[in-house]
Amino acid sequence: MNLLSVDAGSPVPPYEQLRSQVVAAVDAGDLAPGERLPPVRRLAADLGVAAGTVARAYKELEADGVVETRGRAGTVVAPRGDAEAEAVAAAGAYAERVRRLGLDPERAVALVRAALGPA
Repeated sequence: MNLLSVDAGSPVPPYEQLRSQVVAAVDAGDLAPGERLPPVRRLAADLGVAAGTVARAYKELEADGVVETRGRAGTVVAPRGDAEAEAVAAAGAYAERVRRLGLDPERAVALVRAALGPA
């Protein structure tokens, strides 16, 4: 897969470089739903990084719903859902978690703004 590369001199961790490159490729349509990503060990060898680095990127991509792991079929690009519906569900889950933690709602919103970065 020649869409991905790792810049060893970058301050961004290698797993995050891979994660963000896969997300960008999916968003641009360069990786289509159902398309298989290279196996962890092969991609790690191709990029000269540890297998754990690729595994972590894949794990985070799966947690974000960008890819699915299908056992022997490997890791594939997940079908695209309704982004706004997914955001509403994520916001609801976050709000519930904030309530359980006893966090002030204003502080919770400030944390989200900080995580989103500059507008």
